This record gives sequence, structure tokens and C-alpha cells, in this order.
Amino acid sequence: MEIWINPACSKCRGALTLLDAEGADYTVRRYLEDVPDPDEIRAVLDRLGLEPWDITRTQEADAKELGVKGWARDADSRERWIEALAAHPKLIQRPLITADDGTAVVGRTEEAVRDALQRRGPGAPRTSTPV
Repeated sequence: MEIWINPACSKCRGALTLLDAEGADYTVRRYLEDVPDPDEIRAVLDRLGLEPWDITRTQEADAKELGVKGWARDADSRERWIEALAAHPKLIQRPLITADDGTAVVGRTEEAVRDALQRRGPGAPRTSTPV
């Protein structure tokens, strides 16, 4: 299990606290420092079952500057969105948790984090990796 976080984000800190309380085995990716490339963003979108505009923080200053609210949300525009997320990682919704079963969730609520925990693969360990 991997969790993409911004340490300044209270939702991210809350998700980490819950993962630790549940004894989850996870790694932390500080995605503002270790920026995902377009292929990694495509992969996490596939795991989430979402489109890039579904995980874009449209209220961020970068989003407003780029004018993403006015961008088309269709197959022809998908790559434009992915490239924007890779170039401006602050636009990526957080925290993102990749579950052991190959899926992922946006862990903004306790319920979503618990959902990711339930998606552990069989026999997955329950120890945590420090931040």
C-alpha cells in the first residue's frame, strides 16, 4: 500500500494516523517532492477508476491560472489534464491510497481510508512504515 501525501494537508495527516492505528503496512510518497510522471498518473487513475478531472483540485491557484475549469472533460482532452497534473502536482487530490488488491481510493474521509485497508491482499502484513 502506498499513500500519496502533502505533509501540510490535514486530510493526509488524518489518513496516516488511521493507517498507523490500524497497523497498516504502507509507504509514503510525498508527491510534491517525488512528482509522479504522466505514466504514474495514468496508472493511479486506472486503479481509481477515475478520470484526471475527477482528481484535480480546481480551486488551487495553479488551476485558476491554467483555466482548467474551462477545459473539456472528454477522451480527447484526457492527456492535457494528465500533463497538467504532472507539471503541477499541487493540483492532484490528496491523499491517494493505492491498495494491495490493485485498486486505489482518494482517502479524504475515514470511510475511504478504511475501504483501502479492507482491500489488502490475502496475507498482507499489518506493520507500518514510519513517515
